[in-house]
Amino acid sequence: MRRVARLIFIVFTVLRFGLDEVALSAFRQPWVRVLVRLVTVGRRLDEPRGVRLRRAFERLGPIFVKFGQVLSTRRDLLPLDVADELAKLQDRVPPFPPAVARSLVERAFGRSIEDIFSHFETEPVASASIAQVHFATLKNGREVAVKVLRPGMLEVIDDDLTLLHTLARWVERLSADGKRLRPREVVAEFDVYLHDELDLVREASNAAQLRRNMDGLDLLLVPEMIWDYCTSSVIVMERMYGVPISQVERLREAGVDFKKLARDGVTIFFTQVFRDGFFHADMHPGNIQVSLAPETFGRYIALDFGIIGTLTETDKEYLAYNFLAFFRRDYKRVAELHVESGWVPANTRVDALEGAIRAVCEPHFDRPLKDLSLGQVLMRLFQASRRFNVEIQPQLVLLQKTLLNIEGLGRQLDPELDLWTTAKPFLERWMNEQIGWRGLLDRLQHEAPHYAQIIPELPRLVHAALKPRAEPAPSPVMLALLAEQRRTNRLLQAVLWSLVGFVVGLVVTRVLLHAAGV
Repeated sequence: MRRVARLIFIVFTVLRFGLDEVALSAFRQPWVRVLVRLVTVGRRLDEPRGVRLRRAFERLGPIFVKFGQVLSTRRDLLPLDVADELAKLQDRVPPFPPAVARSLVERAFGRSIEDIFSHFETEPVASASIAQVHFATLKNGREVAVKVLRPGMLEVIDDDLTLLHTLARWVERLSADGKRLRPREVVAEFDVYLHDELDLVREASNAAQLRRNMDGLDLLLVPEMIWDYCTSSVIVMERMYGVPISQVERLREAGVDFKKLARDGVTIFFTQVFRDGFFHADMHPGNIQVSLAPETFGRYIALDFGIIGTLTETDKEYLAYNFLAFFRRDYKRVAELHVESGWVPANTRVDALEGAIRAVCEPHFDRPLKDLSLGQVLMRLFQASRRFNVEIQPQLVLLQKTLLNIEGLGRQLDPELDLWTTAKPFLERWMNEQIGWRGLLDRLQHEAPHYAQIIPELPRLVHAALKPRAEPAPSPVMLALLAEQRRTNRLLQAVLWSLVGFVVGLVVTRVLLHAAGV
């Protein structure tokens, strides 16, 4: 009954915001088009489709808001107006009651709050669709932030995901764009992502890895996790003091160097992506602060590590060759890389794909460097490659979305930010490390422990390979077969010689009779 009631509410919301017209108009069946006309008779829909979709997701609740946020990152699949509008979705969720927060913390740790904290603020400092955050002080005097998962989230999520999976199957079956949009894959990707985010220990481990990676860079602060107080539903971390990046005037009054801050943001991003292959993929202003403390003045502070992007060595190698070809305007090589990687069908015409890539990239080189957007170039490449059935990899779409966020943030801080000038030396150095002699030496060094085990064994292995192999001892069955074969051979030889003797005898007799005149 709960699922039926939820389905009725979703259908009512779809009709109210005219999403039936947006969705059903893409279906190729004539009866569906007739249904659209009947349903939409007399209804006025003045707002653009993207606005209506965003408002509907906000009406449907936290899970659909989160789905819209994830969907907004798939700019390779959505029209630009819809993707831009969904990107405006924010988690404005009312907090759950203080008594509930206390009981959840006590249930997670099996102890009363007074036994763990000397002070616990019942009013949350932040409340989102998945969890909310409270400030507290441990018994040892350390100030911390406590992130608490919303109660009953798993049941709500499973109900809504069941409906989303059903809807995705219908869309793929009936819509003209169903196969290209791959709705079932998008929902499945969201399913995995959302269940991962429900495990706060995974978020804590992401933060620990990012903190370790950034140690020594002196550009980014990541809160330390208090592992004695981390569970799947509640995690406790170091409390960070900073000013949200969106409070520009306050930062300017404090004397923060915005040009340096913009350059540092680009450096942090490219370091995480190209050096570590592990990057914070939710870098919206709500998750970024700037420290004003004297010892860490002007450094970024990162928060909320539920969405982390990862790149394999293959991904990074692919990016290296593509960037190198892009800098050289070698669009044919970019097209060949798409074919070699298996992203497009093997029978794709390289010259046609090359032409599409050239049409996207070439206009950007004629613009001032400070106006050149790498994120926009990637986005338009994804869009132009639709007609070639390019399979866009989710991790690279997440990378493109994060790059757009970083570019937007950097140019908000410094309108004259030249992303290419800032990033190109870093990229060139990284590409040399990956595909040059230094990269070869680094890989040899990485494989050294494996070689150290194999090299001492090489003489023995070579000797064993060159040594004549001894014939294995025959089994009793094999000996019996060989004996039977020898017996058969002797019998055949006897018969053969008998035949030969008979023939020879006939010939001799014939000769003698002929000589005797018989």
